[in-house]
Amino acid sequence: MSTPTDRATVFAPNDEISYVKNSVVSQQIIKNKAGNITLFAFAEGQQLSEHSAPFDAVVQVLDGTAEIHIAGEPHGVKAGEMIVLPANIPHAVYATTAFKMLLTMIKG
Repeated sequence: MSTPTDRATVFAPNDEISYVKNSVVSQQIIKNKAGNITLFAFAEGQQLSEHSAPFDAVVQVLDGTAEIHIAGEPHGVKAGEMIVLPANIPHAVYATTAFKMLLTMIKG
């Protein structure tokens, strides 16, 4: 099987990262001066504490469900849905079930 970092390779993001008990796993797919794309797998109950980034980001949920707080407001998201994380606005991610996401950050 090819790795997603191989250029011009077809891959299924959901198959490229696995859950690990009591952990958050990440795998960077692309990183360059324009931004980055990273896969995440959260075990149920795991979280990313509140933080902000100086550029916009998009979360695409690949599997499971999560609650994403943006400026303190909770948003339930599930597989097949996306949400935009605006630049410089605090956000946090809570895995309500085991869940996987693809995070795309674009530097402006």
